[in-house]
Amino acid sequence: MSTTGATADPLAALASLPGVAESVESVRKAVDRVYGHRIMRRRSNEITSEAALRGARGSAALSGADWALEEVRRRTDFSSDDEARTVGAALRLTAEAGQLLSIWRQSPLRVLARLHLVAAADQGGDTGRPRQRGERVDEPLVELPLPDADEVAGRLEGLSRLIIAGGSAPALVTAAVVHGELIALRPFTSRNGLVARAAERIVLIGSGLDPKSICPLEVGHAELGRAAYVAALDGYVSGTPEGMAAWIAHCGKAVELGARESAAVCEALQRGAA
Repeated sequence: MSTTGATADPLAALASLPGVAESVESVRKAVDRVYGHRIMRRRSNEITSEAALRGARGSAALSGADWALEEVRRRTDFSSDDEARTVGAALRLTAEAGQLLSIWRQSPLRVLARLHLVAAADQGGDTGRPRQRGERVDEPLVELPLPDADEVAGRLEGLSRLIIAGGSAPALVTAAVVHGELIALRPFTSRNGLVARAAERIVLIGSGLDPKSICPLEVGHAELGRAAYVAALDGYVSGTPEGMAAWIAHCGKAVELGARESAAVCEALQRGAA
């Protein structure tokens, strides 16, 4: 997404694209339904914990480690192979995201660096900083054109300015742009997908849309499938109004499916089955 131009608040301008207002309203209703569930009054911490676990599983699945939920729940060692390390990274990011809310609005680039440091803790000395000229990116499931390091630096700065400035854009729009921009740029040498989805989660929590982090959007992204994810990302990268609107709608659907997942957990807890 270009962050330059005559529009004072480009994120708010995206909210006027065809279909985006409907997506925003649909997401709000889905989230409100979960927060209004009677079980939330007594056991919200359990819902948050379960959403974190399921969200991490979903994010790892999109990065090539599609494990069953019970395997993620059971496993204690996440160092044995590439898939295990991916799942471990997703779990660490989910735990870390909630600790960074106070920093995000003041220093989003610092938060992104921290997220990558956490995600790629087992990968050596290039962690926690944007990639430099000539460095390769290990993101095999994303085949979009790769911007060079100079473009990455400029666009990250532009994204940071937008976040710090705030504005009137709905949380869904901001979250979708943060997620899409990070995947488009792949600013780090690895784990960009995991970092992008963790950043999307931070936006939704910090905006007040999902303050208890009970709507695991990563579950929705995984449920919609990798092919739909990549197709929607193509729309984002195209920069066309239709493509941007389609990506925002895709992210909105993911949040709705995450909310549905937690609503099912609430129902199970209410029945005494979980």
